[in-house]
Amino acid sequence: MHFEENYTYHIYNRSNEIVFKRDYNYSFFLEKFKKHILPFAGVLAYCLMPNHFHIMVQVNAEGTKPSDEQYRNKTQLLSKNIGLLLSSYTQAINKQENRKGSLFAHKTIAKQLNNFGEYNEVSQNDYSLTCFNYIHQNPINSEIVNKIEDWDFSSFKDFAGIRKSNIINMALAIELLNLDLSNFTSILKKNLKEEDIKMIF
Repeated sequence: MHFEENYTYHIYNRSNEIVFKRDYNYSFFLEKFKKHILPFAGVLAYCLMPNHFHIMVQVNAEGTKPSDEQYRNKTQLLSKNIGLLLSSYTQAINKQENRKGSLFAHKTIAKQLNNFGEYNEVSQNDYSLTCFNYIHQNPINSEIVNKIEDWDFSSFKDFAGIRKSNIINMALAIELLNLDLSNFTSILKKNLKEEDIKMIF
């Protein structure tokens, strides 16, 4: 993965098995997430699903700096810390479940969406807003809940004013995505076009 400062990315990974075995595994992952990701990017949205996750971030200057490790000096700090997040979480699950080997069988993907350093206006058809909506709609589309607000492990409740966490950079998300929180739920639940969804992967 290669990151550019002030660019926005859709970061995701899917496993061939259940990644979050119990509710406290989600919480544990988010604690690790805060430690490894927040110093290097502003988090705009996230959703943890039973066998995969989606994260939307804007990368800061620190995240693009190279690692100082001798054998990984070309690896950027954000990329390195995504790896640390997943490996440390895998170690914890392996210990919990008495298992061995990789938990995330696929390579983590970071799809660049837009460079917000060049402009502020974001249209309703913008890929970043599509990604934002898609991430929050995941639990509904996967039919694991009946209502978006029934899923605890996404940033929906933060934007809906139901919960206040220290993961989401709310001000940054509102600015970059031109969000109207008074109309947030109706905007979020709009149908997404198939061709737009393809562009965020």
